[in-house]
This record gives sequence, C-alpha cells and structure tokens, in this order.
Amino acid sequence: MRAWVILAALTASTFDSVTTETLPIGLLPQIAHGLGMPASAVGLLVTTYGLIVVVATIPLTRLTHRWPRRHLFGVLLLVSAAAMALSAFAPNYPTLVASRVVTALSQAVFWAVVTPAAAALFPPSLRGRAIAVLIAGSSAAPLLGVPGGTWLGQQTNWRVPFFTLALLGLAACAVVVTLMRQQPPAASNANRGSMPDAGRYRSLIVTTAVTATAAFTAFTCITPFLTDTSGINESAIGPVLLLRGVAGLAGAITAGFLIGRYAWHTMVFLIIGQILATAAQYLWSGTQATTIAATATAGMVLCGLTTVLSARVLQVAPGATDFASAGMSTAFNVGITAGALIGSHLLAIASIRTSALLAALISCVALISALAEPRLAAKRTAHEPQQHHVPAMSRNANRSQVGSRAGSIPYPQGGVN
Repeated sequence: MRAWVILAALTASTFDSVTTETLPIGLLPQIAHGLGMPASAVGLLVTTYGLIVVVATIPLTRLTHRWPRRHLFGVLLLVSAAAMALSAFAPNYPTLVASRVVTALSQAVFWAVVTPAAAALFPPSLRGRAIAVLIAGSSAAPLLGVPGGTWLGQQTNWRVPFFTLALLGLAACAVVVTLMRQQPPAASNANRGSMPDAGRYRSLIVTTAVTATAAFTAFTCITPFLTDTSGINESAIGPVLLLRGVAGLAGAITAGFLIGRYAWHTMVFLIIGQILATAAQYLWSGTQATTIAATATAGMVLCGLTTVLSARVLQVAPGATDFASAGMSTAFNVGITAGALIGSHLLAIASIRTSALLAALISCVALISALAEPRLAAKRTAHEPQQHHVPAMSRNANRSQVGSRAGSIPYPQGGVN
C-alpha cells in the first residue's frame, strides 16, 4: 500500500509537470494582457522551458545521482512548487521567465529519476504496470490539466491555475517525503539494467528521438490539418483532441500489461502503428471519419510508445538507469523540438497534408532503428548466446545475480520530459 500511495504522488507530479510546461499556451492571451507583453513573448515561455530541459538534464542528473532518493525528490518537488508559486505572483515578465527557468531545471532532473524510482518501489513483475500508471499521469495532462487550467484562468485570473499547480506539487512532495524510505540510489535492483547492453541502448536512444520527431511533426500541424485539410468544423476540434487523449490513456495502460514479456515486440508493433496512423491521415485526409480515427490512433500509439520506451531503459541500460533515463529524456525532448520545428516550417512552405506524409516517412526510419537493435547487440556480444527478444522483467527477478544489482528508469517528457 505504501508503494502504491507513493506511486500515486509521483503520478500526480508527472501530471503537474506536463501541465505546468504547456499551460502558458492555453493562457497566452490572459498572460500577455496581464503583463503587458506581446503574445509571441509569452509563447517563448514554452520554448525556453523545453530547451532548458534538453540542455540541463544530463549534467544535473550527474550532479545529483548520489543523493538519497527521498532527499532528491523532496528538493525537486519543493523547488518546483515554489517556482510555480513565484510564477503565480510574478509582478512582471522577467520574474515569470526566471520562475520558469527554475521550474525547468527541477523538472529536468525529475524526469530523469522518476521512472527508475517508481520502478524500484515494486517487484519486477509489477514494474510494467507501475510505469504505465506513471505515464498515464503525464498523458492526462493535455487531456485534463491544460484544458482545466485554461478554463480556470478564464473564469478567474491566469495566476490562479499556477498557484493551484503549486499546491498540488506541494501535496505530492509531502506524501513522497513522508512515505518514501531513505535509501541511496544503489539500494534497489532497478538501479541497473536487467539485461545491460550498450548497443541496444544506443539504438533505443536513436529510436526514441526519431519516433518523437515523427509524432510531433504531425501533431504540431494537427489543428489546421483537421480544419483546413479534412474540413472538420472548429467547434469539433476540442472533442477530437479529447478523443485522442482518451485513446492515449488507453494506449499507456495497455502497453503496461505487455512490456513485461514483450517489450521489444510491443515497441516495434507500436512504431508500425504510428506509420499506419500517419499514412492514413495523409491518404484519406478528405474523409473526416478516417482522419478522426487516425488521429486517435496516433495518440494511443504515442502514449503506448512512451510507456514501452521508458520500461526498455530498465532492461538495456548499460550503466545506472538514472543516467540512461536522462539520455532518454534528452532524446525525447530533442525529438519534440525537432518535430515542432519541422511542423512549423511545413505550415509556412508546404501543404499541411504533407506533415502527415513526412511523419510516416520519419517513422519508417524509427522502425529501421528498432529492427536493427538486436543486430547491434549481436555484434557487441557475438561470443555470447544471443537474446532474440527482451526477457520478462519477472524472469530476471529469479536470477540470483540480479539481487546484487542496484537501481531503476523517463518521459519524456519531454519529457514523451
């Protein structure tokens, strides 16, 4: 029960984090008017946040990797809550930017350590489900957090949602600090990969970055794609994106039940699903029902992939899973940034429909990387018996040597920080 309560608090923290990162988009007019700044300056709050996570994740993870987990999460969640409170009371734009920088720095480390810490709470047979619950928190943020925060800001003031998020973060911090046992990172067998393999890990990093790039190339253009290309009424955009969010939650939870025994196979299957979903968007963009179904499928696949990729780090991490997770988080955020830049560029120079085609083609590159992973591992360990699939985490628990290992695995998110 203690483990599940801590997991609930960590899940609330992932929800809090993703909502905080993207909330300025929903409250852009209110923040711009309240601080007397142009909308473009407010938009930079999200871009700057993402760039800081990309740059700071690995260095800060290295700096803090020896901290006991309870102390580390206590500091991270408390700093994040204080920075969000500062955002709520920021008297001017520079103060708001400074508060966002501090929040991003704390979240950079948070996303590197939260999945390993969550996995370490449970025996190997339950870790896939635990990771799925954790990812469900971040998946629920665009579904509930951003729309809810936007509505609250419209009804009151843009500062109220940020203060509410600060309170949520403070509550999560209190639960984690109270219930999480005091132990060093190496005290858990989730601290090291159950099947460490540098070749597989490098392939996984490439697969993650390319997959995220493909997904966000299409998603950046999703609203004009739905309205201009498919002819869907603007009033229906909200329900379509809600459907995508619900499908994403379903994808994350379903993947959690599969990754224990079929992690690599599930990853490959979901990448193929992303190829088919984005290709369907391109080929049948004029058919509204098909476009809506493909949009929902893309959301389901992306959240499922986030769960699987996070769990895969627990298996193939060649060293400490905190560092491996930091690399994964960086790769995912690089993909988000690259996809957003490609999508934005396409909006200016090409048909919006092209974004779906390009996303499908980039996803094919991700599939090639995923399929090459076992071969890369074979080259590195040609003198050893080959593993043609990733064994179940639960099987590893039965091996005597695992008991002497230490440790755990992101998001993603972003971070997907």
